[in-house]
Amino acid sequence: MNKQQFFLADDESDFVPIIPINESDEDQGDLVIADKLPILPLRNTVLFPGVVLPITVGRDKSIKAVNDAYKTDKLIGVVAQKDTNVEDPEVKDLCSIGTVAKIVKLIKMPDGGTTIIIQGKKRFQLLAVVEEEPYFKASIKLLEEEGGKVNDEDKNFEAYISSIKDLAAKIIQLSPNLPTEASIILKSIESPSFLINFVSSNLNSDIDEKQTLLEINDVKSRSEKLIGILQRELQFAELKDKVTNKTRTEIDKQQREYFLQQQLKSIKEELGGDVNEKEIAELKKKAETKKWPETAKTLFENNIAKLERMHPSTPDYSVVYNHLELLLDLPWHEYTSDNYDLKNAKKVLDADHYGMQKIKNRIIEYLAVLKLKGDMKSPILCFVGPPGIGKTSLGRSIAHAVGRKYVRVSLGGLHDESEIRGHRKTYIGAMPGRILQNIRKVKSSNPVMILDEIDKIGNDHRGDPSSALLEVLDPEQNNNFYDNYLELDYDLSKVLFIATANNIQNIQPALRDRLEIIDLSGYAIEEKIEIAKRHLVPKQKEAHGLNKSPFKIADSVIEKIIENYTRESGVRELDRQLASIMRYQAKELALKNKLKPTLTGTDVAKILGQPRYSNEIYKTANMPGVAVGLAWTYVGGDILFIEVALSEGKGELKLTGNLGNVMKESVSTAFTYIQTHAKKYGIELSDFSNKTIHVHVPEGATPKDGPSAGITMLTALTSAFTGRKVKPYLAMTGEITLRGQVLPVGGIKEKVLAAKRAGLKEIIMCWQNEKDVQEIDSDFIKGLKFHYVKNMQQVLDIALV
Repeated sequence: MNKQQFFLADDESDFVPIIPINESDEDQGDLVIADKLPILPLRNTVLFPGVVLPITVGRDKSIKAVNDAYKTDKLIGVVAQKDTNVEDPEVKDLCSIGTVAKIVKLIKMPDGGTTIIIQGKKRFQLLAVVEEEPYFKASIKLLEEEGGKVNDEDKNFEAYISSIKDLAAKIIQLSPNLPTEASIILKSIESPSFLINFVSSNLNSDIDEKQTLLEINDVKSRSEKLIGILQRELQFAELKDKVTNKTRTEIDKQQREYFLQQQLKSIKEELGGDVNEKEIAELKKKAETKKWPETAKTLFENNIAKLERMHPSTPDYSVVYNHLELLLDLPWHEYTSDNYDLKNAKKVLDADHYGMQKIKNRIIEYLAVLKLKGDMKSPILCFVGPPGIGKTSLGRSIAHAVGRKYVRVSLGGLHDESEIRGHRKTYIGAMPGRILQNIRKVKSSNPVMILDEIDKIGNDHRGDPSSALLEVLDPEQNNNFYDNYLELDYDLSKVLFIATANNIQNIQPALRDRLEIIDLSGYAIEEKIEIAKRHLVPKQKEAHGLNKSPFKIADSVIEKIIENYTRESGVRELDRQLASIMRYQAKELALKNKLKPTLTGTDVAKILGQPRYSNEIYKTANMPGVAVGLAWTYVGGDILFIEVALSEGKGELKLTGNLGNVMKESVSTAFTYIQTHAKKYGIELSDFSNKTIHVHVPEGATPKDGPSAGITMLTALTSAFTGRKVKPYLAMTGEITLRGQVLPVGGIKEKVLAAKRAGLKEIIMCWQNEKDVQEIDSDFIKGLKFHYVKNMQQVLDIALV
């Protein structure tokens, strides 16, 4: 059953409900029909006798027919078209049986259209179309209905009518789209013939089926046919109701499944189409050729089945879809082939970086073992050294030399453990950890992965990323690395991890234990000159469009730039100074169209300004109570002045210069040693009680700590008390004891290179540090004289004039 509708004689499609007029057969009376009756073809319905329909008329022929009929007897023949798609029907397109209708009302619409309300009167047979222009006119024969009355002798027909009412009432009750008033209308219909016509008109059937009912003369036969159709509609109505209430159905399983599929298809089309089927099909296609472990395959199949049951608008759809994409994107068993050509690897490393022989040898050793054994767990290397010496770029060179993909993970400032292990999928915005994200990006399970600034990792209430890295960087565990988002183990054992750090003391001890530490010292002046010639100058020329310019920078000029304009272990500041020179040269070339063939020291001073650093400070500072020490910082070696001044007082010891606890203890140790051996050095004991001793280390804003300034403190104090000056251009480093012993310290290469950069000529250190000096290339320390001592007496004999 469907709603009573506006049925169209043209292309219009607006439907509104209407209540039919209950008219008995007796009320219709005898019709007086003209010889030529105007014919109105209908495209989408069949008019039954007694039923009232509103129709919007749009075709020109139909409008003329309606207007002429309305002006005369208001009678018109209504027939259905055989093919609803025909715009301008011919005689052959019209059904032979139709209904004479009376135009109850004709309404002119504001948009220029015409709407009529017609009431079916009597069925007729189309005998012949006598006119086709300006509209169809035909001669007809009225048809009489047989057996349309209920009497005591025909109990069967009475049962048919009762069945029709019951079936129609049940359909109305089960169909939420039908108004409840329809049941009241059914009960109020007394004429059996009109009841059959009214129900037939409202069937949810196609035009052919309705036309078949109209063409049946015998009312009893028509009622039997109608009951069959109603029973079918009732089955569908009951099925809809059962589907809605999730109950079992009794109709044929095949028919039920077909209906459910049609319902589901209709719902998806209403919601914008079944867009997820294509996405799911693409995922399945990728999975067919994917090489992955059985666990990953099982998880994919489970999740794809879950995804097929979801609608794209649900929140979980995107979560499951993104997880499936990750499973497909990860290179589970995809590895790049290593290049075992050791000579080529050495050539690549040497071409990209000058020096750093220790690291290069370690990489060549790794490749050699890999070549012989065929497979091994990758080492976890950690490059420790000051900034600007090329730790990170060296990782890229290693990847190039080995023939692997390169990826860099910046760990500086990382606080959240989930950045390493990934977030659980249940959280909004969840994603895998950075390790798997980068492996997914490079599409290889054995890349060279740089864990940059591993000493800058923090921790807070969100967890400790350092602890999460314990599993990543343990060769015994990382073959089963578990990511919270992936929810599976992933093999990281083939990844060549290279960590970089400036200060190894800031790395968690358990994590430090898993790393193979390789110390990288700062560059000597000679190394910096070579790096500038081979890498920095060509790079800056290219960056400033000076590739084709023939000007050169002499080694002596580069050395002046290094000595007078930089104080660093690496070459970043040197790179910036060279960039300033290139900008100046680019300007000169653009303005004057020519350049000097060779830059001189005078040109550099003109471009960069007056020198920022000078070695004269170590000469002018040559006075009693002042000594030069060597310090190690995370940015490399540095020079440290220790100043001691004596004034009248009560034996108070003042310490300034932002000193740490260990450094303060070094001052106390040195002071106690001098008090103990005062007579030996010609110091009056009364000076310790009558003088105020002030120890200061310049650059007070910079925190300073560590034991390596011990011998420098003792030398400065002894110089102040004895009035003997410290040798010019002399530096020293070493820890002291109360017994006067000199102990070894760390960071020797950085300290020695800092002394060399500063123009110092002699260095005092513990005899046990001689092995550290021997590791430095002798060419880098030419002109430096080393004094290796065991006790403080030897230090003072060398240091004091």
